[in-house]
Amino acid sequence: MIKLHDLRPPAGSNRARRRVGRGVGGKGGKTAGRGTKGQHARNTVAPGFEGGQLPLAQRIPKLKGFHNPFRVSYAVINLDTLDGFTGAVASPTTLEAVGLVRKGALVKVLGRGELHRAVRVEVHAVSASARRGIEAAGGQVELLPLPFGHGRPPAQGNALTNR
Repeated sequence: MIKLHDLRPPAGSNRARRRVGRGVGGKGGKTAGRGTKGQHARNTVAPGFEGGQLPLAQRIPKLKGFHNPFRVSYAVINLDTLDGFTGAVASPTTLEAVGLVRKGALVKVLGRGELHRAVRVEVHAVSASARRGIEAAGGQVELLPLPFGHGRPPAQGNALTNR
């Protein structure tokens, strides 16, 4: 049985690092691969220096975090809100007419509360618990297609779209 201390890398796979600048006898002597003269030959370039261009560390935002430009944000309607809605069909246009969602918003139904009557719900997304609640009350759910198709939405934000 092979033991951990018996393991060795294959012959020739690990080579020693080339030590340059140790005299002219051999590869890597004299200028040590830095060329002749110039800024880079003289060891004066600081790490991260980009030749006067604003360095990457200064170009990126200072604060931590990430803004996803492809995020899909929904206007949320819960079952208890839907129970107070008087119409027979709850679609983005009917919900907009009574002031529950804004114009052009993508609507998602979530399962907080209970629904006590049958309502036909035509929305862009619905949670599993909301679907169970609507169907238990005798209603039906129809998913509307997203306006940007089946892929991801177009990027939002001036840095990504103003090109």
